[in-house]
Amino acid sequence: MGRTKNHVIIVGGGASGMLAALSARKKGARVTILERNPRIGKKLLVTGNGRCNFTNINADISCFNGKNPKFANSALTSFSPRETVSFFEKLGIAHKVEDFGKAFPMSDQASSFLDVFLYELEEAGINIICQAFVQEIVKKNDVFIVQLDNGHYLEGDRVILAAGGKAMPSTGSDGNGFELAKNLGHSIIDIFPGLVQLKLEGHFFKQIEGVKIVGTAEILHNNKTVSHDRGDILFANYGVSGPPILQISRKAGELLQKNQEVILKISVIDTMTKEDLKKLLTTRLQNGPSKTIEFSLVGLVNKRLIPVLLKEAGIKDLKSPAVNLSSRELGDIVNILTDWRFIIRGTKSWPSAQVTAGGVNTNEINQNTMESKIIKGLFFAGEIIDIDGQCGGFNLQWAWSSGFIAGENAAL
Repeated sequence: MGRTKNHVIIVGGGASGMLAALSARKKGARVTILERNPRIGKKLLVTGNGRCNFTNINADISCFNGKNPKFANSALTSFSPRETVSFFEKLGIAHKVEDFGKAFPMSDQASSFLDVFLYELEEAGINIICQAFVQEIVKKNDVFIVQLDNGHYLEGDRVILAAGGKAMPSTGSDGNGFELAKNLGHSIIDIFPGLVQLKLEGHFFKQIEGVKIVGTAEILHNNKTVSHDRGDILFANYGVSGPPILQISRKAGELLQKNQEVILKISVIDTMTKEDLKKLLTTRLQNGPSKTIEFSLVGLVNKRLIPVLLKEAGIKDLKSPAVNLSSRELGDIVNILTDWRFIIRGTKSWPSAQVTAGGVNTNEINQNTMESKIIKGLFFAGEIIDIDGQCGGFNLQWAWSSGFIAGENAAL
């Protein structure tokens, strides 16, 4: 490992903290991880539905958000997805790449990552202190004093704040890292839940709870599409969920933070034009003129959605024979199937969010080293920084990249 240079204290034993620890130790530093939970890596165990989507081979700067997404470029270049895959292969994690570039361990177990981390951390002689809640950090005469809530304290030459954000508070992320950063003079870009479900206005959601469709979801602001995605959309008693909803929720949350009106548009049928859909419906109605309007859509649209969609389209008598449907009413049905709009009331809260949007202002951090521009020897890594990625392995890639850079430079 080389000569011990200085003592690096890492606040947070999550993905970025563990990677930072190995990176700093490899450069010769003495390293201590302080973790508030009874064990490290708790949040890592639940990523990717327990399978751990640990990176995305297509990751680039366009996949990240924040006041200044370009801040992430240096770290992502220094420790890229390819280097991430190679790093974990050496630790024993064989990988496979699935849809859209998502990389998973071949074991399909997130616990594999924790197992190899625990092994490597022990082999490297890294000190891990669990159930250690950091109450305060101060710097005196080039030494950081890290005060714990049990009255104990540690002294270090460098500190890496890798305490996470506020998403999934059950894993220990309660926003304490932001308070520590603020007390050290840093400013925090307003935080809000990211990769989260949307709450919508409407009285019928209990009626369609659990219905899943494959369609397109769009965020509209001032009647313009500002974010969109396609895939499995799941209706819930509060609104909607599903991968495309999580993907576009960041933009909705950002606009809601500014008290803007935000609209969600769902295309239940997005595989044909309105004109083609109208022709298809006309043929169906002509083939079964004695069927009710409601029954005429069976086989085309999820059965549980039909009565809600028809009422939303303004059809009052769903049991009326299809032959009685007017051209205007047919057009209204086509419109609702291709352009169903909802007012977004908000997002689900922190327990439901996968990531924190916002965080420590990147203007106050050196993008090449992750060191604070305000306090020399203070570094940041992971979700605590105002950088968040799309769904699909990008946020863990940011954790690895920023952790690697922070650890390497903190050891110098």
